[in-house]
Amino acid sequence: MVSLDRKRRAHVPRVLGAALAAVASLYPSQAPGEGFGPFPVRNFNPLQQLVLNMPGDRAAVLTPGTLDVRLELAETAAVFSEFSPNNSSDQIKFETLRNGLYLRYGVTSRLEVGLEVPMLYRYTAFMGGMIEAVERATTGLSPARQALSQVSYAYNVTRNGQQIVNGTNGALGLGDSMLQVKYQLFNETSVMPALSLRTAVKLPTGRESEYFGSGSPDFGLGLAVEKALGSRWILHGNLNGVVPTGRIAGLPLYPTLMGIAAAEYLWSENLSLTLQFDYYTTPFRHVGLEVFDKGASEIVAGFGYRFAGHWLWQGY
Repeated sequence: MVSLDRKRRAHVPRVLGAALAAVASLYPSQAPGEGFGPFPVRNFNPLQQLVLNMPGDRAAVLTPGTLDVRLELAETAAVFSEFSPNNSSDQIKFETLRNGLYLRYGVTSRLEVGLEVPMLYRYTAFMGGMIEAVERATTGLSPARQALSQVSYAYNVTRNGQQIVNGTNGALGLGDSMLQVKYQLFNETSVMPALSLRTAVKLPTGRESEYFGSGSPDFGLGLAVEKALGSRWILHGNLNGVVPTGRIAGLPLYPTLMGIAAAEYLWSENLSLTLQFDYYTTPFRHVGLEVFDKGASEIVAGFGYRFAGHWLWQGY
């Protein structure tokens, strides 16, 4: 899904398209719900994602005694092809299937704890044809995709003539896990928004040799804010800072920032539509290759639909 010159997210596009088409033919109900919060996005750059990513979250905490179980499925495609004057290069073309289990529990009326455990599978791309069709119809085929048109799989990075990354096709394993604590500082009022403090620790459970983890813990601190406007609009914001430790591919790591701004429209009690902007800085400095040095920004659009009492489906 992540390329520094292209970003794509493919969450069952046919079903999503059909769902949005059906929504467009309906009228809003007269009983709006409480909303479902921003999308739990993260930086899917294949090397930058090895540093702690605190997913998008709302400011409100779970009610005491509530257990929330989230299953996430993301199929992402990465394509890079670079050659720099200092004898550094990268050839990256593969897809990653990320399955995440995220558990959250309401401890008190203000305190919530969470645990995320991801499983990663890296393999030859299958979304290439669809992505190429979109690129040809819009901005034209990206240079990286064009350069690797005859390559089915590649994950090689060299720096100063030395190979620093060589990932295996078909690799499967755990990624780095995350522990998170959220404390709600202020409840929402008619004037003031809800505000929560978030902290997170990344645990090095992923295989460092297959670039499923960094091999070192990271530490994060952030704020989440939300405010209802009228009966149907909710604004969400996140600002997170992360201090990584250790190295990735032998390269030093630096603190990162991540920000989210989202507007959620409550179409009905069970359906909301959200438009969201995300920004991520990179944990690397002056490597000489964009896959390391360039941060990422993206626009996300999608829906949240509660199709049964305690079941929520999000597509974006």
